[in-house]
Amino acid sequence: MMITIYCKTNGGKLEIIEKPVKGCWINVIDPDPQELTCLQELDIPQDYLTSPLDLDERSRTEREDGEILIVFRVPYYQGEVSDIPYTTVPLGVILTPQYLVTVCKRDNDVLKELASGRLRDLSTTKQNRFVLRLLLLSAFRYLSYLREITKAVDILEDKLQASTRNRELLDLLRYQKSLTYFTTALKSNELMLERLQRSQLFRMYPEDEDLLDDVLTENQQAIEMTSIQANILSAMMDAFASIISNNLNAVMKFLASITILLSLPTMIASFYGMNVRLPLEGTDWAFPIIFGISVLITGMVSLFFMKRDWF
Repeated sequence: MMITIYCKTNGGKLEIIEKPVKGCWINVIDPDPQELTCLQELDIPQDYLTSPLDLDERSRTEREDGEILIVFRVPYYQGEVSDIPYTTVPLGVILTPQYLVTVCKRDNDVLKELASGRLRDLSTTKQNRFVLRLLLLSAFRYLSYLREITKAVDILEDKLQASTRNRELLDLLRYQKSLTYFTTALKSNELMLERLQRSQLFRMYPEDEDLLDDVLTENQQAIEMTSIQANILSAMMDAFASIISNNLNAVMKFLASITILLSLPTMIASFYGMNVRLPLEGTDWAFPIIFGISVLITGMVSLFFMKRDWF
């Protein structure tokens, strides 16, 4: 739970301030009821503040009394130990005549990058340009996470080639879930961006229109990359499910062959352990001859198994 207020300094950098001023950026992360009450005192509609906190909120835009709400889904990394390493969360941007407010349930890398001060020419007073930079940064983060997913899948692919367990296959399933969330979020964002493009919001300056086109292009590229990676991963899971089954069959075949080979000497020795008269009984060469016969028969059966690829 955190509220951070940023303002652009004369040097062009973001500076944290204690109280809101005109043209500042108010970043709200998982606010409690008391913080929501304080924000409502700034004439920010309550539903604008609470809607982005719903983790199932879809991308959309809304305008009321000169105040604009833009909700879009940003990628969020939950960690490798999570059932879904990469997912998405809604991020709300509220544009008022006095302030620019971002509201999110989770503190994510997109907002961290925006607040880091590393972005050049980032101004909190130019609200439309700020929103476009935020949307573009979100698209870049999608592409970055997709590259990380690709690397993780390549590592799992090498492990799966010799695997007889389902652990690596379940890891692939976790990444497939992440790609499903990415696909849904990116397509929802695309519809929201197209709606913004049809509106007059970003047509005041040519630079804003060009930046919106860049956002649409990067978002479309992320959609295509997600779709390609999802198809590859789906085919890979089907293929490696068969590979795991074949690897397990090879192990079972090897163990069955070893069991048969070990049973041959045991069977011959069992015959001569019976309390009946048998050939070579009472001679000094009985053990070497019986041992030699056992080795010979075991060797012949081993060669037979090797030629038939049973061993």
